[in-house]
Amino acid sequence: QVQLVESGGGLVQAGGSLRLSCAASGSIFSFNAIYWYRQAPGKQRELVATIALDGSTNYAGSVKGRFTISRDNAKNTVYLEMNSLKPEDTAGYYCEAQKRIGGRIWGQGTQVFVSS
Repeated sequence: QVQLVESGGGLVQAGGSLRLSCAASGSIFSFNAIYWYRQAPGKQRELVATIALDGSTNYAGSVKGRFTISRDNAKNTVYLEMNSLKPEDTAGYYCEAQKRIGGRIWGQGTQVFVSS
């Protein structure tokens, strides 16, 4: 069974950058889409960015222009490049994948802390 493992989180000052990685143990072409979600304490989970099988992308309004989702097919990895980080970006970030055969899988998440 394919698994997802996130990495790249950490502590950064406001205005800084981080790159999150979501590595799949199998081919990312087995997914129709891969999503980055985030959830801050006491808040609802938010869909941050999506990359579809055809490479098209979508972003939440709160991150558009600051975050970029991309993938490296050879490495079976999806990235979330986060720039101009704000304290309100502090959250646990999770990747989730929609399998082409149905169902979804998700990783354990990586924590991002943005200090003011």
